[in-house]
Amino acid sequence: MEYIDLHLHSSCSDGTMSPAELVRAAVKAGIKGIAITDHDTIEGIDEALQEGKKQGIEIVAGVEISAYLGDIPLHILGYGFRHEDPMLLENLEKIQTARNDRNDRILAHLNLLGIDVTREDLRRHSRTGQTGRPHIAKLLVEKKVVKTMEEAFSRYLGKGGLAYAERKRLDAADAIAMITAADGIAVLAHPLTIDHTMAILPAVLMKMKAIGLAGVEAYYPIYSNTTRRKIIELSSQLGMLVTGGSDFHGATRNGTCLGGCNKKQRAPYELLLTLNNRLRSPGGS
Repeated sequence: MEYIDLHLHSSCSDGTMSPAELVRAAVKAGIKGIAITDHDTIEGIDEALQEGKKQGIEIVAGVEISAYLGDIPLHILGYGFRHEDPMLLENLEKIQTARNDRNDRILAHLNLLGIDVTREDLRRHSRTGQTGRPHIAKLLVEKKVVKTMEEAFSRYLGKGGLAYAERKRLDAADAIAMITAADGIAVLAHPLTIDHTMAILPAVLMKMKAIGLAGVEAYYPIYSNTTRRKIIELSSQLGMLVTGGSDFHGATRNGTCLGGCNKKQRAPYELLLTLNNRLRSPGGS
């Protein structure tokens, strides 16, 4: 069977491998198609497309956008959009500005706590793409404020942490509209993050379908076969696509492998064929 991985992060956001390195690693792993879905940025798409042509692997334009449905935080994956669309780029720039503002407030909080961190320090950990809390966490490890990135989040950067700062909220409808306006397809990432019991997931998906959501990520490394079947069944009932990916970040996240660490976790290539068919159909998004 052939496999895909439609949820990868590069050094353009909070991953440790460049887009080209991810493409080559996917080829080495025998993966037939990938999407690099960096947080709130599409900076790595051109590099991935160029390397994909060299390596003979299918590359899908991708992005992962943080948003809210009411008070519910969630992540929305976008696929197959026109990545040079001016309005999309403008909207992503607004999101990136809000992220940078949050970074500055976190640094200010850390300074007030007597922890000497600066923008210049942070730039060393994020030379390209988007800078976010994982980069600040690396900086805190480097300065021996904490021992691990997990400790950095639990003590300082996670919600309720000593230096936590809220980011300006983006409504889920606006995030989906950004993707669909550029002829892409919007998919809910790792849906059990919303509710691991899946009790409210059907109602959430119905609301999100009404505002343009087209699919759900059912293949995800920590999901059991039973959980995946339930998500697929629910998606089928709602007439929604199914996608999957590893959420691979490279060296910053232990326990995940590009393409999935075992065949039971891997997303089959047929899912990409279905996604492509929807993208090519009139009004597919």
